Amino acid sequence: MQAWQVHENGEPGEVMRLEDVARPTPGDGQVLLKVRAANINFPDVLMVRGHYQVRPPLPFTPGVEICGETEDGRRVIANPALPYGGFAEYAVADAAALLSAPDSLDDAEAAALHIGYQTGWFGLHRRARLEAGETLLVHAAAGGVGSAAVQLGKAAGARVIGVVGGADKAVVARELGCDVVIDRRSEEVVAAVKEATGGRGADVIYDPVGGEAYTQSTKVVAFEGRIVVVGFASGTIPSPSLNHALVKNYSVLGLHWGLYNTKNPKLVQHCHEQLTELAARGAIKPLVSERVPLDGAAAAVQRVADGVTTGRVTVVPGLTEGGAA
Repeated sequence: MQAWQVHENGEPGEVMRLEDVARPTPGDGQVLLKVRAANINFPDVLMVRGHYQVRPPLPFTPGVEICGETEDGRRVIANPALPYGGFAEYAVADAAALLSAPDSLDDAEAAALHIGYQTGWFGLHRRARLEAGETLLVHAAAGGVGSAAVQLGKAAGARVIGVVGGADKAVVARELGCDVVIDRRSEEVVAAVKEATGGRGADVIYDPVGGEAYTQSTKVVAFEGRIVVVGFASGTIPSPSLNHALVKNYSVLGLHWGLYNTKNPKLVQHCHEQLTELAARGAIKPLVSERVPLDGAAAAVQRVADGVTTGRVTVVPGLTEGGAA
């Protein structure tokens, strides 16, 4: 089979190589899956660079989120068991963790429903307890993680403010349903949020960026507000000033979604049921901005690394250059 291999850490466009390799052999409790679509996540970028908390042995195949097909023909959503990741024709995954792919979504959309939407659901509902009528601020609102949070916030009845970087991304954020869109490249974020909220600030802030975005969050969080920290796409990990949290009476909530797979896997299944229901009634629909063939995966992962994409970019092994599956 064909699979992208990483023999040394570095930039995806430089170190990922498409090679002919043997199909992986499932271990105890694992299944072999034919990859129907593999979604590109920022952790894939970090893993290729060698900067992620999980460091699979070299060589490995990246790709942490797929829609796959079991040997008996079932469509499932899975997190492949590294080093046999999803940017390949076949991957392996833990049988106990497979989730049914919703009938309402195609393969690429189903692949994109998992990590970003589970993170959003746990962050907004389990951690921040977002309520209808509250104001939700989402950083990087047009990205893969942010777009999921925007849709989930709207589905929960929140007023959503989206912060983006650039006019093209602002268009995407509006199409996603943001009530207010702030372009950080042409507007002063803190002033714009205060104006949009009458000086009150945002009740819940969803931050997959860190760095300057987190600093802005502390300046616009409302009384009894909650800042949900889900990642550091900026590359800068902030150091919260706890005295500031005390005097402004807000909470800083960390979210590592992957922990629920071991600490409370029943909640992951419950969340998937909620997401499937939301997708079935059209309240959420993953924004898949690009579908690329397998041989385009390295360039696509590099585009995600460079921050020039919107929504999700998905690798579809059965796709040809002309766009046919």
